[in-house]
Amino acid sequence: MTHSILIIDDEYDIRAVAELALRAVGGWQVTTASCGSEGLVKAEQESPDVILLDVMMPDMDGIAVFQALQANSITRSIPVIFLTAKVQATDQRRFRELGVKGVITKPFKAMKLPNQVSQILGWT
Repeated sequence: MTHSILIIDDEYDIRAVAELALRAVGGWQVTTASCGSEGLVKAEQESPDVILLDVMMPDMDGIAVFQALQANSITRSIPVIFLTAKVQATDQRRFRELGVKGVITKPFKAMKLPNQVSQILGWT
C-alpha cells in the first residue's frame, strides 16, 4: 500500500531532503507545504495518511497548526509527527501531551526517515 505524507516545514532544504527520502526509500506519495496555513489547506484537501510538521515556523508555529488540525473534523484523525530541533525532555513531554503521534528530531538522517515514520505509526 502506498502511503501519502504531507510535510509542513518552512525550510526548503528540509522539505526537499525529506520528500526525496520518503519517495525513494519509502515509496510514498509526498506533498509539501512551506507554511502552516498552506499545510492546513492541503491537509483538508488531500487527507494524507500522516503529517510531518515542523514545530518552529514563522507566522503559525507547529503547535498552532496541530491545534487547528485537531479543531477541524476533517483533519482531526490524521496522525501528526513533529519535526523539531527541540530535544529537551520538557519539550518532548509537552509535545506528547498535545497528542502528537511522535517526535523526530532535527537534524534527521534522511535515509532513516521512512523507517522512523513507519515505526512511530506501526506500519510494517
